[in-house]
Amino acid sequence: MVTYSAGETQDPERTLPRALLWGTLIVTACYMLINAAYQYVLPLSEVARSAHVAADASERVLGAKGGGAIAALVVLSALGGLNGIILAGPRVYYAMAQDGLIFGWMGAVHPRRQTPYLAILAQGVWAAVLVSTNSYRALFTRVVYTEWFCFALLAAGLFVLRTRGYRPVVLTRGYSMVAAIFIIAAVAIAVNQCMANPRDSAIGIGLILLGLPVYFFRNRFGAGKRAAQA
Repeated sequence: MVTYSAGETQDPERTLPRALLWGTLIVTACYMLINAAYQYVLPLSEVARSAHVAADASERVLGAKGGGAIAALVVLSALGGLNGIILAGPRVYYAMAQDGLIFGWMGAVHPRRQTPYLAILAQGVWAAVLVSTNSYRALFTRVVYTEWFCFALLAAGLFVLRTRGYRPVVLTRGYSMVAAIFIIAAVAIAVNQCMANPRDSAIGIGLILLGLPVYFFRNRFGAGKRAAQA
């Protein structure tokens, strides 16, 4: 999500590739190390059955209090990640509003704090609606595969932009191969999730498709309004 704020980043051609590369490497190393620790402490069969593997592994080493402390740390870490998502998501709605792809009021900027406050509010309201409909696990299942489909479409958009003359410095070396590999991986992840949980996957795609009538109505109505004003 570091790319969501590209328009507000200083020297993005240099900063974003470095952030993406080092961020990916660091996170990958952390995941590998923590999973190696789980495997060292717990048998593989127990890891597979565990619903809270971090807490179970910590409890095995540190006792019951240690497991509770790690569980609290996981919650704290999730709150940190949530904070980043809350800040990043509305930037997309703001950019879409600026391009006329969504309701114009989502592009409103707070006069004092200089934040897309209405976009943040809209995201909060919709998140509350989703949370009230089902469990965290079901929501997570619905989001993961739909998000990866969108990631694949995002990478595919690079090829479209390339035909329209979009040639930034960061895409001059091997961008087509990297984008193609990413698309294949993203679609594989999404399809795997669909096969593992077809019901929640169908509900997730249904929620996305609900936005299409709004999108087409908004564009048709907006086009007529702009033509009338012209």
